[in-house]
Amino acid sequence: MTVFQFKNYTNRSFSFTERIVGIFGKNGVGKTNLLDAVHYLCFTKSYFTRSDGNNVKQGFSGFRVEGRLELQQQPEKAVCVLRETGRKEFSVNDESYDRFSLHIGRYPCVVIAPDDAELITGDSRERRTFLDEILSQLDAEYLRHLIVYTRVLQQRNSLLKRFAETSSRDEALLDVLDQQLIQPGEFIFNRRRDFLLGFLPAVKQLYEEIARNPDQETDKHLPAPEAINLLYESELHADSFPDLLKRNRQKDMFAQRTSAGIHRDDLVIQLGGQAFKSMASQGQRKSLLFALKLAELERLKRDKGFSPLLLLDDVFEKLDEQRIANLLRKVAVENDGQVFITDTHEERLKAHLKKLEAGFQLIGL
Repeated sequence: MTVFQFKNYTNRSFSFTERIVGIFGKNGVGKTNLLDAVHYLCFTKSYFTRSDGNNVKQGFSGFRVEGRLELQQQPEKAVCVLRETGRKEFSVNDESYDRFSLHIGRYPCVVIAPDDAELITGDSRERRTFLDEILSQLDAEYLRHLIVYTRVLQQRNSLLKRFAETSSRDEALLDVLDQQLIQPGEFIFNRRRDFLLGFLPAVKQLYEEIARNPDQETDKHLPAPEAINLLYESELHADSFPDLLKRNRQKDMFAQRTSAGIHRDDLVIQLGGQAFKSMASQGQRKSLLFALKLAELERLKRDKGFSPLLLLDDVFEKLDEQRIANLLRKVAVENDGQVFITDTHEERLKAHLKKLEAGFQLIGL
């Protein structure tokens, strides 16, 4: 892989020779940036920043990320270029995409990073985004409907604001936008519901495995990890989308935004019958985060027929030795895909990788 004028890199090439790649170095040397370059090749965008321009090395204009990958045992070349004009281009095997969304899912990828704790402790938007990213990699139709829904929702909200600003209401136009919102909204709801029927039990099982103390295998008197409950919360469970929009129209006009729909869905997580994020310890939160991401990994592998790339950024911090061992066993032994792991401590990283009894590569930055 070659990175040119990307973040803190001026021009550097890397060769990843093993399935397990450990990347070590002090904070600020570019470990996370290297993982983000891999993410660009999978998703055509950064995992960490919204603006492509923020990823250009300071003092330069534009960047280029190029990677040589293997898909179904066939070599491929993926290139992402941000031109000096701000125009972004993406190509595979020198064939450019007209729409970047067509690339999503070609190289499935899962990321676990420190800020992902927001998936557990943040608002519902974080969990919807997580769900949308999985389903978009699995189903191009889902991504297409999500793009349409987002665009129409923005148009509807803009119209509602215009009603308030001009003190006039064109409800016929609002009717048109409602109709345009209903079909993709119902598609997304049905796809999320069907997907989560199998996904949430898998998350629960993985959580129990990661959080389990190894002494429980020999001492049955030790308490097992407290059970968690995960539920898909959506207004469309109880009402049809057309009825929701109709019933909330006056409320929407007053609030100047669309107050009902699949853009308000959430994954409700409970521990002992109460909100998980307020009851769980830091270790329990990390265990659940890993369970969600590993369930994503397993589902992508099952549906794609091959293992996704896995990017683990600084996940060892504030994690006890047993949870590190449990996590690495899951991602590097039971999983046969390529894994990239960053850490600030070379010896700690090397020691954990040696325990896996599998070939690995270490890259120092």
